Amino acid sequence: MAGSMAAGEPRAEDAFDVEAVHRWLSERVPGLPGPPEVRQFGGGSSNLTFLLAYPGRNLVLRRPPHGRKAASAHDMGREVAVQRGLAPFWPMVPKVYGFCEDTSVIGAEFYVMEHLAGVILGSELPPGVELDPARARVLGETVIDTLADLHGVDVGKAGLAALGKGQGYVRRQIEGWSRRWLGAATDDAPDAGPLLAWLDGNQPGDVAARMLHGDWKLDNLVLDLDGPAPRVVGVLDWEMATVGDPLMDLGASMAYWVTADDDPFFALLRRQPSHLPGMPTREEMVARYLERTGLPANGWRFYEVYGLFRLAVIAQQIWARYRAGQTTNPAFKDFGSAVAVLVDRATRLIPERA
Repeated sequence: MAGSMAAGEPRAEDAFDVEAVHRWLSERVPGLPGPPEVRQFGGGSSNLTFLLAYPGRNLVLRRPPHGRKAASAHDMGREVAVQRGLAPFWPMVPKVYGFCEDTSVIGAEFYVMEHLAGVILGSELPPGVELDPARARVLGETVIDTLADLHGVDVGKAGLAALGKGQGYVRRQIEGWSRRWLGAATDDAPDAGPLLAWLDGNQPGDVAARMLHGDWKLDNLVLDLDGPAPRVVGVLDWEMATVGDPLMDLGASMAYWVTADDDPFFALLRRQPSHLPGMPTREEMVARYLERTGLPANGWRFYEVYGLFRLAVIAQQIWARYRAGQTTNPAFKDFGSAVAVLVDRATRLIPERA
């Protein structure tokens, strides 16, 4: 976890027995001096992440959110297996020091990993951080190169092939996200019928079975921006990782890559500084990825539409919870409008409607 990411006092409902964690961790990391100071990293409804600040050393604890039963989206053992499997072949994952399956320690499974020092970028550059056009371009290229290299890991050698369910990844994703859309539809949801029908009727076969991150965007990357060129020093948030079609991972990632020349409504959805002068366009990012991986370049439109639809579903799920009063986070008050923008943009990309 990066030193630049804000960490504050733990929320009362998320507090845990620090002494119990320290006793458990001391058996796995010798020489830890006394219980740590605990800070909580900000976040929404995903896994809870805490900084364990020991004198001269920081560690990070991850646990599932409260009130959730075991599910793949919050499976601590899965996150640990992915990171440990990847580590010898792709040195971008934090080192895991221990995984606790004994829920009696803090009331849930958890694991502790190293804290990665660096910068995590949000929608705007943090104070004191500057990226001229040349460095911004290198950063964009590094982001896509790192994803391509992840997709090049031999999942068999990494012991992670079992994460996949075999051929049919594209079909399963379209069916799953379509089902989630229908389940989260509100009375103000836009008409996505033509979009669902096109995605269902134009599915390509899987191009490969590769290691996927599942949520590839800048706020999940720890960066070194002080050296001669920007570089990625670590990748976080492996809860959606799996084995499947890499072009689906790329399509999902590019939905977040909002650039300066995008229309104003789509630009309102930007959550990373991909708009900076010098940043590669989506077309340049995709071309660079395809060249680096050697994967087939035909039919990109499907993956582009899928990425936008997937993001629309995620936003709609959050909007449905907000409408129902299940969350009062003011950051979600405009998600209904965001859903409409995403569905409209994806629908306009359908070739028959071009």
